Amino acid sequence: MEVQFIKVNPLTRLALDEEVGHVSRDLAQQLVVSVGPADHQGGEPTLTALTSPIKRRDSLTTLTWSLAKDYADLQQTKALARALDVDLTLHAPYYVDFFGSADAREQSTRQIQWAGVLADGLGARLAVTHLGFFGPGERADSIQELTEIAGDLANWLNRTSKGQVRLAVEPSGHPDVFGSREEVLELARRVKGIVPVLNLPHLAARERTTFDSPDQLEPLIRQFVAATAGPLYLNFSGVEFYGPGEFRLTPIKRGLVRFDPVAELLAERDYDVTVISSSPLLEHDAMYMKLLYERALTRRYTKQHAPPAAKPSAKPAAKPAAKPPPKPVPPRRPAPAARPAPKRPVRLARPLVARASRSRSRKEVRRIGQGRRH
Repeated sequence: MEVQFIKVNPLTRLALDEEVGHVSRDLAQQLVVSVGPADHQGGEPTLTALTSPIKRRDSLTTLTWSLAKDYADLQQTKALARALDVDLTLHAPYYVDFFGSADAREQSTRQIQWAGVLADGLGARLAVTHLGFFGPGERADSIQELTEIAGDLANWLNRTSKGQVRLAVEPSGHPDVFGSREEVLELARRVKGIVPVLNLPHLAARERTTFDSPDQLEPLIRQFVAATAGPLYLNFSGVEFYGPGEFRLTPIKRGLVRFDPVAELLAERDYDVTVISSSPLLEHDAMYMKLLYERALTRRYTKQHAPPAAKPSAKPAAKPAAKPPPKPVPPRRPAPAARPAPKRPVRLARPLVARASRSRSRKEVRRIGQGRRH
């Protein structure tokens, strides 16, 4: 699970009388990320100041965060994650600018450092961040300066967390922002302690490719695995392109990059990979990717444990026995001729006979009458 430390609401104030003598991490309802003299005013946090008793007139920088109100909440989340076997990381605020102004550089540095302090309290192993826009001069000069800044942040994080939290740098989907494939991999080679993040939707938008097959993905994953020196950290979501870069992240089913080739490649190779859903539908797409990966594993298992094919016999196969001749079919008996229906005698009803006799008698009477007239 990648915890999103997106919105930063810092407040710098003087220590209260009842807080003097207490360690900043033991204060209730206070998420202190920096302690220093009165003129410190939100300066660089140090492990010594965070773990030492607060002095009078010290300056405290506290954060308002929806996840935790104090370090007791962070410790509870840490214990719960370990009990449930959940690997935690933390993402620093997205907006970073080291070339805009002195205040912007100071604020960007502090945000990444505060993210490192919170990651240490959570027991997270990575503090993930971008490195922001390039400077106005030559791009090579900006890359050199950003490399030095990232090196200082990685060393600071290593000292503050005693090596428990590492700085992770991910690519960007916009060509004006530091984070191409080559830039991230070169940064990981030059600065010890930096973990490169394989953010596939960002790289797909930047390189104008959709990685439709495992053959396209395998060289990319091998490069990041070699530069990571540990478990590969991979972000995935849907993405839409616009112009030379990325337009927006989308749900996986609506994006231009599919997860099926990734699942197939990860199932066929024994990579140690953490896959994070950075989709707008965080939980839904995380379960969807899990489903696709389990299907790929099922296909792999079926292929590996398929029953062996039957071996051909060395001896010539015996000729099949001749089939017996078919038995003669007895002729069918002719169907008996239909018997003619018996003729029924015609019977004349008595009234008809009576009418006929009466009609004959009338004619005779007429004839007799005519003869008498003649």
